[in-house]
Amino acid sequence: MIIQAFRTFLTTHGARFGKIVKNLRKLHLSTRRQANAPSGNYQTCTVTDTMVDPCKIEPSVVIIGAGIAGLSVAQRLAQCGLNKFTVLEATERPGGRVHSCWLSDVVAEMGCQWIFGACVGNPVYTLAAQEGLLKPPLRRADSSTGLFCTSDGRAVDQAVALMAYHCFGAIKSEAMKLFTVGCGKDHGSLLNYMSLRIHQELLKFPEDMRYDAARIMYGQTNRIKYLMGDDLCKVSADNFGSYIQIPGGSVQIPLGFVGVLSPLLKELPDCSVKFGKPVSLIRWGAVQSRGSKGVPRSVVQCCDGEEFYADYVVITVSLGVLKEHAEKMFCPALPASKMNAIKSLGYGNVDKIFLDYDKPFWVWSEGSIKFAWSPDELAHRTDWTKGLVSVEEVEGSKHVLCAFIAGPESIVMEQASDEEVAEGVTKVLRQFTGDASLPYPSTILRSKWASDPYFCGSYSYMNVDSNVGHICDLSCPIPGSCDPVPPILMFAGEATCAGHHSSVHGARLSGIREAERIVQLTKKFGGPPPKS
Repeated sequence: MIIQAFRTFLTTHGARFGKIVKNLRKLHLSTRRQANAPSGNYQTCTVTDTMVDPCKIEPSVVIIGAGIAGLSVAQRLAQCGLNKFTVLEATERPGGRVHSCWLSDVVAEMGCQWIFGACVGNPVYTLAAQEGLLKPPLRRADSSTGLFCTSDGRAVDQAVALMAYHCFGAIKSEAMKLFTVGCGKDHGSLLNYMSLRIHQELLKFPEDMRYDAARIMYGQTNRIKYLMGDDLCKVSADNFGSYIQIPGGSVQIPLGFVGVLSPLLKELPDCSVKFGKPVSLIRWGAVQSRGSKGVPRSVVQCCDGEEFYADYVVITVSLGVLKEHAEKMFCPALPASKMNAIKSLGYGNVDKIFLDYDKPFWVWSEGSIKFAWSPDELAHRTDWTKGLVSVEEVEGSKHVLCAFIAGPESIVMEQASDEEVAEGVTKVLRQFTGDASLPYPSTILRSKWASDPYFCGSYSYMNVDSNVGHICDLSCPIPGSCDPVPPILMFAGEATCAGHHSSVHGARLSGIREAERIVQLTKKFGGPPPKS
């Protein structure tokens, strides 16, 4: 009798019962030792406040992009008990702008290299620490080390170099304070502001030091250009300080930044990430579907023709891709405020050129060279090599150097052949060191972020036409919170994270933010959102 009743229950409610069991298995288990219990440990099954009701139907979610932002969305959804999602990745690998490669016996970070802010306040730092990727002693970035060399082939005296370096650091700090104490005055571009301040500070140097001090400080503006990815004449001085610096210095992950992907990927359901699936069109709103699946809130169409239905779509593609494709990627078109944010925000490009030598020409730990360009050399650019910032040793190697290049020159560099790039970097090294016998590298490996159609550049910055409001507009869901229809399109990625744009932790924070939005909407509606 009991068996027959149970069979009837399974026949009638089997699917729902199976879902409940499946979700219960994924609940967090907390272990507590009972003081009066002689046998030891007990496991208590608890539903945390962050989790959705496992008995309710889950909404369907499509996440576009398997970079840090997209994987953070997926991981957070899974942690909260939502597993009905699909991550569509255009390339054949996860990570996006996190891309670690091997060159000979060292890790070559083609994209993200540093964790900016080595403390528990940085979600990427804690992610790496929990995974055991950071072992003491940690190497922290120190941009004051290395030789400052001029184009006339000599190293600047160390005392003069340090004075000029710290003087420029003070100017940079002043520029960052404009965001909070600018008094409403428009300071124009960062180049104009810094050029004026450099000129004023140079007058305080002894006359015999000004020549070298000027080269170092103007050379450092090239280094700031690397942080923006574009010419400083396009960067807003008043918004330069909108970036929030997390304390703790900057550290590298010894075995590769790609290691932070592991804790994200391992928490996802099997086959939830689909590679080689670039998206061509996102139809959202009251969309007429094909077949008998009803009227979905959105349909994501891939370039191969496959379609995915979703209650929510989280777009995590780069700002560069949005600039290139947003006008034809959405149907209906995005609101004017969203398109204005996409067009107004700056998006730069930075690249790295790894140089492997059969016979290193430098003493290990003494191979870093910073190019002290003169203002005239930077103003009259004749070729892409004027975008070179420095050449530095690669951590853990005695035979590999890395050249850093940024701005429009980096885009030109990407179009050159490997031979032309090797020749260009070697020519600059010979010129700045004064040693015409320096060898050519045996192998080079370089990034090409601007040329990659799935990135179209490196990261966002605040240009003279943008403000923090544009980042907020980019991060807002569509429809908005005040609209009668629940949000359908959500946006994540470093460019959507005010105060932390252009950073890996900004991308992660934005992904968690949008996942939490979906979780709260699911709790509000008790499952998927209403379709009308």
